[in-house]
Amino acid sequence: MKNTALYETHLKLGAKMVPFAGYNMPVSYSGIKAEHQAVRQALGMFDVSHMGEFLVKGPHALDLIQYVTSNDAAKLSPGKVQYSCLPNGQGGIVDDLLVYCLSDEKYLLVVNASNIEKDWNWISKHNEWDVELEDMSENLSLLAVQGPKATEVLQKLTEVKLADIPYYHFVAGTFAGVEDVIISATGYTGAGGFELYLPNSSATKVWNLIMEAGADYGILPAGLGCRDTLRLEMGFCLYGNDINDTTSPLEAGLGWITKFTKEFIDSDYLQQQKTAGLQKKLVAFEMIDRGIPRQHYSIKNAAGELLGEVTSGSESPSTGKLIGMGYVTSAYASVGSELFIDIRDKLIKAVVVKLPFYQAP
Repeated sequence: MKNTALYETHLKLGAKMVPFAGYNMPVSYSGIKAEHQAVRQALGMFDVSHMGEFLVKGPHALDLIQYVTSNDAAKLSPGKVQYSCLPNGQGGIVDDLLVYCLSDEKYLLVVNASNIEKDWNWISKHNEWDVELEDMSENLSLLAVQGPKATEVLQKLTEVKLADIPYYHFVAGTFAGVEDVIISATGYTGAGGFELYLPNSSATKVWNLIMEAGADYGILPAGLGCRDTLRLEMGFCLYGNDINDTTSPLEAGLGWITKFTKEFIDSDYLQQQKTAGLQKKLVAFEMIDRGIPRQHYSIKNAAGELLGEVTSGSESPSTGKLIGMGYVTSAYASVGSELFIDIRDKLIKAVVVKLPFYQAP
């Protein structure tokens, strides 16, 4: 198992460590619910240095990115970020990712930790332009500081005017005395905040300075456990759960990142799928009866006929409700549709709802 640059820091903080995507990662420190509420109400900090980062450079960098990703990266300009996915040539998804435009001929792709090798091989396989690729994953640390107090706390450590960075934009600047930190107004929690890309050698110093700056604001170190409940409350897809090599971006509700204004891997197939109509869709649901929906639990109708399966499920710490997402046949995908989750051979009632599950007051 690999360790991030902050491994020793996590141990000192008493983190519960678990193996995740080939890394020893903190799942929680003070408890998932406490960390979740800190992010929603104040701020929390995550070490997500296990994520993968690829540099894509050269005059044909955009050509490669346009072909392998579903979104229209031509709309990016330096300082902008875009959510996208890598179609797999068979109607499914290799991975979802962020595309950072560093300059007209230089991009940073941020991919899921469990897919680093798979994504690298896939992109390399389609690199017919001989674009320069560099895997930066082992060299960079990534801190996600999330929550309504994040801007105020982080502003203590930089001259960059954080409030002026729009959502899904970034600035490269000096942060906590470290030069060329990518300060990105992105995150996976729906609570606002920033993600900081910096060298491994500076990770411990910057982590400690942020913890000090946030001490009076209620900052907590936060682990993968609450990262999952936070993203689920927003309806953000998790690769391996809600999207994978067998789900299309259209079925997953990601039509907004699937742009048919350009040619890309699977563009013809997905256009045909859109025209013909979807057979299944990813839906969000709340439990009416008591029961926690777990991944792979069957979703049925009142007659007990199989409609699909749960992909993600949990109690929502922010609302107290039991929530989940899953694929069902399209006839049952509209808001208000009645579903039943098969929990230990009992059909437990649920209802399809509109995302997100939680909205900040």
